[in-house]
Amino acid sequence: MITDLKKQECLKILKNNYIGHMAYVYKNSPFIIPITYFYDKTNIIIIGYSGEGHKTNALRLNNAVAFEVSEITSVNEWRSILIKGTFEELSGPDAKFYLHEFSQGLKHLIAKKEKKDVEFIYEFSGKTHFEASPVVYRIKMETITGKQRKKPTTINAN
Repeated sequence: MITDLKKQECLKILKNNYIGHMAYVYKNSPFIIPITYFYDKTNIIIIGYSGEGHKTNALRLNNAVAFEVSEITSVNEWRSILIKGTFEELSGPDAKFYLHEFSQGLKHLIAKKEKKDVEFIYEFSGKTHFEASPVVYRIKMETITGKQRKKPTTINAN
C-alpha cells in the first residue's frame, strides 16, 4: 500500500541521507542529476557544491529546482521525498562557511551511517579538483512531500 509521509518523516529521510537527485530546466529541456548534499536542519536548507559547468550555468538562468531522495529496500518497500525549491549561489564568507558545514556534516553522517571515518572531502566527493573556486550553493525549500510503500504484513492462519 502506498501512503503519504508526514512532513517530519520527510525531513528525517532528508537528514539521514546525503545523495539525492536534483532536477532543473535548461533551454526548455529538463535535466536530472545525482548530487551529494547536506541538509542543514537549523536553517532548513540543502547545501551542495559543484564546479563551473552546465548545471551551474543553467541554474543561474533559472533557479527553480526539484530535489528527490529515496530509500529503496525492494519494489514493495521504499520511501521517497520530493522537494521544490530555489537554487542560491553563495560567495565570499558565506560560501566558505557553508562548504565547511557541508564537509563536517557529511563526515559525521558517513561515520554514523557507514561506520567509516573520512577526513578529507575527496574521500566522499569526486569534485575536488577545480580550476577556480568551487560553486557553493544552497537550495531553499518551498515544499516537501513524500510517499512510502510498505510490504504488506502477512497474517499466519495457524
